[in-house]
Amino acid sequence: MGVQELRPKVSETEKITINLGLVDLGQIDLLVQEGFYSNRTDLIRTAIRNQLTTHADVVRQTVARKSMVLGLQHYSRADLEAVREAGQKLQIQVLGLASIAPDVTPDLALATIDSISVLGALHASAAVKAALADRIR
Repeated sequence: MGVQELRPKVSETEKITINLGLVDLGQIDLLVQEGFYSNRTDLIRTAIRNQLTTHADVVRQTVARKSMVLGLQHYSRADLEAVREAGQKLQIQVLGLASIAPDVTPDLALATIDSISVLGALHASAAVKAALADRIR
C-alpha cells in the first residue's frame, strides 16, 4: 500500500550558480582547510547572511514601500477562482517564494493575475509560467 502525498513539498532553498576568481576561490578553500568553515557552501552562505543582516533595514523599508509580501505566498486554485468571481486581478509582489498550485490552469492564471514581480523564486507549472510570461517581471 503506497502513500500518496497530498501537497508537494516546497523546497526551502534554491540553487544558484556563481563565478568566482581563482584567487577568491583559493582563499575560500584555505579557510575551509583551516577549519573556519565546513565547506565552500558554508562560507558563501555565511557571507550572504552577514550582508543581508548589514542591509536588513533597507530590505524592510523597501518591502514596506513596495507593498511586497515577505516570505512565502501561495495561490491555490480556490484563491484564484475567488478573485475571478470578484471580477478582480492580482498584482503579485513577493520577496521570497511565490507559488501557484499545480492544478491552476493557464486560463485561470491569465484571468486573475495582472502582473508578477518575485525577488526570489516563482514555483508554478511550466504551462502557467508560459501563459504569464509577458506579465512576469
